Amino acid sequence: MKKLFYISIFTLLFVSCQESLEDRCAREAMSYTEKKCPAKLGENTTIDSLIFERESHTLHYYYTLTGNADNMGVFSSVDIRKILLDEVKNSTSIKAYKDNGYNFAYTYLSGKDKGKVLFNATFTEKDYK
Repeated sequence: MKKLFYISIFTLLFVSCQESLEDRCAREAMSYTEKKCPAKLGENTTIDSLIFERESHTLHYYYTLTGNADNMGVFSSVDIRKILLDEVKNSTSIKAYKDNGYNFAYTYLSGKDKGKVLFNATFTEKDYK
């Protein structure tokens, strides 16, 4: 009887220690931002942060553009929305989030005009499935 009691307690403790997908997402986004941001991704692109917006189940990536890329015209010369959507569709690192219908948002900000949004896109399950 004592053995059964201890096994039950151990099982309850193990189950209660399991992290929800939401909590995991929030923890991983915060950890990424704290450890790796800001980080230069290319000559003119810096990732500033990765935020998990719990209410909308959205992983939101924030970037700053500088130099030649820091103008509205750069987005008219390429289909950035399609490029980002293909990235979401093909990424294996976010598979668990895609499988659970999470959203993915990308915001590109100007380096010279602080606060100016150059491009913004959000992808839902409907977009990437």
